[in-house]
Amino acid sequence: MKIDFLTLFPDMFEGVLGSSILQKAQEKNAVEFDVVNFRAFSDNKHKTVDDYPYGGGAGMVLKPQPVFDAVEELTAKSKASPRIILVCPQGERFNQKKAEELAEEEHLMFICGHYEGYDERIREHLVTDEISIGDFVLTGGELPAMMIADSVVRLLPGVLGKEESHLEDSFSTGLLEHPHYTRPADYNGLKVPETLLSGNHAKIKEWRKKESVKRTFLRRPDLLEHYPLTEQERKWISEWEKE
Repeated sequence: MKIDFLTLFPDMFEGVLGSSILQKAQEKNAVEFDVVNFRAFSDNKHKTVDDYPYGGGAGMVLKPQPVFDAVEELTAKSKASPRIILVCPQGERFNQKKAEELAEEEHLMFICGHYEGYDERIREHLVTDEISIGDFVLTGGELPAMMIADSVVRLLPGVLGKEESHLEDSFSTGLLEHPHYTRPADYNGLKVPETLLSGNHAKIKEWRKKESVKRTFLRRPDLLEHYPLTEQERKWISEWEKE
């Protein structure tokens, strides 16, 4: 996969892209990152990329020309048509399903804005996706773009140590993930559940599923509205509702 980041602050990406899973993914040739400062594409001598909004108002707006030219040049070099993603609070709410969808692509391109917003022609005539990471506003699109890229890259074949590592992550199954424990079995009187020490894989599997459903019921009941609960899972929930 190829991932381009169009930004005015390329230094923000160094630590994230050069660490942990994203670094390992590059070493395994699963992904290639390119961080592009689209100020370099400005066609005026002062290299400005923003201007005052027509009609007045506070703040500055990103001009279309530098962004359009940057996207055009990067797309011309691409082996596949990129998904061009505008990171903005007005976009579709990002979730695991969207991450899995994007992980099937060969080329992703993120446009990271700053200032008051984008010229609307960027939104209407250039991008394929508008994505938001939540109902709040940040100073720019760099942090959301890196978050989205991280969630996508870890799904690529060969990136994680075990291919099944992400299959039971929170939201991948439609539920929140079950609790995890490791050694020691008894830490200052705080003990690991006996079921996990039993060696009975069937009971362990059932315990994990029950805890996953319970955690979702308690913390994110909205996720259960569209989850296909089994009869047993409905019984568990009925018991918890009575408690």
